[in-house]
Amino acid sequence: MSEEIHDHDRGLSFDLPTLRRRKMIRLLAGASLVPLVGCSGEDSDTASSSSSSSSSSSSSGTSDASCETIPGETAGPYPGDGSNGVNVLKESGVVRKDITSSFGSASGKAEGVALTVTLTVVDAASGCGTPKEGASVYLWHCDRDGNYSLYSEGVTEENYLRGVQETDAKGQVTFTSIFPACYSGRWPHIHFEVYGSLEDATNATSNTSTSQLALPEKVCDIVYATDGYESSVQNLSQLSLDTDNIFSDGYDQQMATVEGSVEKGYTATLTVPV
Repeated sequence: MSEEIHDHDRGLSFDLPTLRRRKMIRLLAGASLVPLVGCSGEDSDTASSSSSSSSSSSSSGTSDASCETIPGETAGPYPGDGSNGVNVLKESGVVRKDITSSFGSASGKAEGVALTVTLTVVDAASGCGTPKEGASVYLWHCDRDGNYSLYSEGVTEENYLRGVQETDAKGQVTFTSIFPACYSGRWPHIHFEVYGSLEDATNATSNTSTSQLALPEKVCDIVYATDGYESSVQNLSQLSLDTDNIFSDGYDQQMATVEGSVEKGYTATLTVPV
């Protein structure tokens, strides 16, 4: 992994303004976060739920008047959305479900334990009871070695582990990917941006939300014990959610529910109020 990766998110000096804004919003709201999802640690090494059952459970929640928007986070230095150099959002082929392989003129493929990510985008103003149909999500994360396509040494010509999808009638998007590494200084996570429409996303216009999904420790321990994730074992042992410079001020709304197994793959689900 290149030295750039060790500087990911540029430390507290880069992220402190974002953290301060989040804490101020919570103080003004005068209420604690309402957990929308949680880690399903007991089920992390069992067979994963089917796509249909995951969709049903994600969309069957009742309206909650105290629902809060997903915490805003930094996109980090490797977004690929035009805010820091390259813009993959305007490239033909970025709208896709399977993001394990590069597209266009690139041909690389990310190896690792299979992971399916389903995000359910809901309207926070209506108490999280209304799905946001027709919105779009841009999702990206590092590979098994902790490298980000388009930026990290050795994969600058690749664009795998990046993709856009439009939300369906349930407000859902589903991406087929691989379990990301834990690199030095950051808890295992997945980046995403929510846009008002597919056109907004592919034109790289202003998004409505930028945040990060956290992965539960128990599942990470299991995955990182497999071949190819050796460096993640030591990196994770030196971190905690409470000391991570992004999740240290709260992660209840960002902790994904993860089920499955190394052999059959994992599913990660998260409700995203915007």
